[in-house]
Amino acid sequence: MLTEEDYLQANENLVRLTPRASEKVSQLMEREHAGGFLRIRITGGGCNGLSYKMKFVDSGKPNDLFVSSEGAKVLVDSKTALYLRGTTLDYSDQLVAGGFKFSNPNAKASCSCGESFNL
Repeated sequence: MLTEEDYLQANENLVRLTPRASEKVSQLMEREHAGGFLRIRITGGGCNGLSYKMKFVDSGKPNDLFVSSEGAKVLVDSKTALYLRGTTLDYSDQLVAGGFKFSNPNAKASCSCGESFNL
C-alpha cells in the first residue's frame, strides 16, 4: 500500500479545501469506514461536458499528486491536475443548493449544481 510520501507532492495551489469541506470529508470517512484519502478526478460527462468525481480510497496510483489541505489528504491524478489547478472545494449543509461545491477558476461555464463544467 502506498503512503503519502510515495506520491508526487503538490500543494494547495492545485486544490484547496475549506475548513467546512475538510470537516465534512472527515465525518464521511469516519461514518463510512472509508479509506484514508479523498480522490478527486474529472471525467467526461455532466450537463457541461466535464464532471467532478470524488471517492474515498485506501491508496491511489503511483503517479497521483498528493495535497494536504486543512488536514484532509487529497489525491489527484495528473490528467485531472491540468483542469483542477487553483480550485477550491467548499461544503454547505443548506437544504437547498447544499453539498460539496467546486470553485474552479479554469471553468468557462458551470452548471448550477456545481458538479459539471466546461473549459
